[in-house]
Order: sequence, then structure tokens, then C-alpha cells
Amino acid sequence: MYKILKTEGAAKRCTFTTVHGIVETPVFMNVGTAAAIKGAVSAADLEQIGCQIELSNTYHLHVRPGDEVIKKLGGVRKFMTWDGPILTDSGGFQVFSLASLRRIKEEGVYFNSHVDGRKIFMGPEESMRIQSNLGSTVAMAFDECPSSLAERDYVLASVDRTTRWLIRCKDEMDRLNSLPDTINKDQMLFGINQGAIFPDIRVEHAKRISELDLPGYSIGGLAVGEPNEVMYDILDKVVPHLPKDKPTYLMGVGTPKDILEGVERGVDFFDCVYPSRNGRHGHLYTGSGTVRLLNAKYELDDRPIEEGCNCPACRRYSRAYIRHLLKAKEMLGMRLCVLHNLYFYNTLMADIRKSLDEGRFASFKKAKLDAMEAEAENHP
Repeated sequence: MYKILKTEGAAKRCTFTTVHGIVETPVFMNVGTAAAIKGAVSAADLEQIGCQIELSNTYHLHVRPGDEVIKKLGGVRKFMTWDGPILTDSGGFQVFSLASLRRIKEEGVYFNSHVDGRKIFMGPEESMRIQSNLGSTVAMAFDECPSSLAERDYVLASVDRTTRWLIRCKDEMDRLNSLPDTINKDQMLFGINQGAIFPDIRVEHAKRISELDLPGYSIGGLAVGEPNEVMYDILDKVVPHLPKDKPTYLMGVGTPKDILEGVERGVDFFDCVYPSRNGRHGHLYTGSGTVRLLNAKYELDDRPIEEGCNCPACRRYSRAYIRHLLKAKEMLGMRLCVLHNLYFYNTLMADIRKSLDEGRFASFKKAKLDAMEAEAENHP
């Protein structure tokens, strides 16, 4: 159940009630692609840093260790000992981005595993069956993610196929949820809006998939190289045509700036690998800009990554020590940096929710963006 608590313009402050717990939105999903956050971060760590919902990937878990293995062990939540909600990405993006050799047919996609080269087929029914085996809270529809540079005729055909695949996903999920041995009989399906950077195709697709009355809707195929202004323009045009009484998820986004812009346009859910990936390389987010910890100027810096931060890294360790760990290639360094970045993102979302609760999101957003711009000017 999705409940709107407050609005400010198009921005929404909501709760999303699932069989595995309530999600307060807007929310950032912490990305654990293979049922783990890269950087030696555990499910227990996620609880400590304010994670509400974790995201894992259908394709990667299907390839390794195998969704049947995970089903026998009680599903992905039990497998990784995470008590909260989990959203599983359908695997569609990975099939189209990782597989160098693939053939797209109406029934699905034939491709080779990026791990061992073995031949794999995945279509709507296969993706739903894998996600049902994983037992996630929310399953994503299997779609084609066309390149932002694709020609209009190709995108039109691709979007039509994605719509047909979505109907097949819905039918198969309904069937799977009725089976006696299904781990999560309350698994929800989110549809995905596609259309590359053609606003009219996007809008028409949003209208078509909205008719299916799904529990939630996402916008895919953005933040893949197009200018930010193009993404924001598409959100301006598309979000109003998605159901207002259902959660909206902007896939693969993003930076703190993109999150603020997305919230302003009515987006509820976000996910991105930036906090963990950048953290592993010593790029750390703070309220006053990015700290690049490998820089020599931090060698004798005995301050925490960010003053006043209550993450596990900042409560105990100095910039100098964490920098030393990174230089020495000690895993603890990566772990502390990832913990800090995820804590920063989760706290940012909590602050966004509070600003919406108090009717001051517009001023909150402006203050945050002004601080980011000032930092960029000081460190071009």
C-alpha cells in the first residue's frame, strides 16, 4: 500500500507498505548486486547506517550462485540475513550492457554469461521465475533498455516489445504467486518506462503501462550518458503521466544533485552504485563537497571524514588513518569509505523527508545545490 503523507509541488512524501516492512520515501536503495554491498559491508552494517531497502540483481544471482540454490536456502533475504525489503532488478539492463554477443527475439534474449561464457536465455517468464525463486519484495519487469543514441524507429519497436514483455511478466507473476511453494506470494511487480530520449515515445509508453494498474512504476534508460538537462526534461514530461497513487522509481540515479532534482519532480525511489564504487576509490561525499582521500594533503589530517557525521568511520577514525589503509590496500579502508558514503546517502534522504514533512523542501534543495556549486567553483 502506498500512502501520500505530504506534497510540495510535484515532490511527494510517502510510505510504501510491503510484506517485509514499511519504506519511507523518498528513499535511496543501497545496491548489493550479488546479495552483498561491495566493500565488505554486511546486512548488519546496513541496519546501522539507516538502510531501508536493499537492491540485488537478478542476472548476477542467476549466474552465481544460481537462483535455485538461493530458493533452497530460503530466498535472498534469508540468504544474506537482511530483514527488510529487497528490490530485485530484472536483469534486463545487465543482459544488454554486459553481454557482448546477444540475439533479441520476441520470446526473449539469447546471450553468453560474462562469467563463464555459457549460453543463457532470458525472457519475461524466465526473469519472473528467477525473481520468484529469490523471493524479493519487489520484482522488476524484464525490458529492453535501448541506447540513448538509438534511432527513433528502433526505439519505437523496442518500446512496443517491452510493453508486450511487461504483460507477459504480469501474467507469469500472477501464476507464480499462486503456487504453494513460492517463497513470497505477495511479491510485487514494477513496470518500466522506456523510450530513450524521445519525450513523446516516453509519454505514450507511460500512458500504456499505467493501464495495467501495477503496484509501482519505474523510469529506465536514463543517466546513461545523456546530458542531465535532458534527463530532467524527460522526467518533467513523463512523471505526470504515471499513476500518482503509485511509487515512482528512477533507475540507476544518481548523484546527490540528481536525487534532489528527481524528488522535486515526484520520484520516490532511487538507486546507484556511486556511493559504494566511489567509496572504494577514496572519493567521499560530505555536506561541503567531495573529499578525495588519496590526495597527499590528507596524510596528516587527524579529523574525521566529516565533522559531526555519526557513521562508523567518522565516529572513530581519522582521514589520515583511512588514507593509510587505502594506500596499503587494506580492505578495512574500502569498507570504512563505503560505510561513510552509504550513510551520507541514507542521511540525505532522511533530511529530504524531514524537509518535506516540514514544508521546506524547496529551500532545502536550494541550500544543498548552492553548497555543491560553491564547492565546484572552489575546486574546479
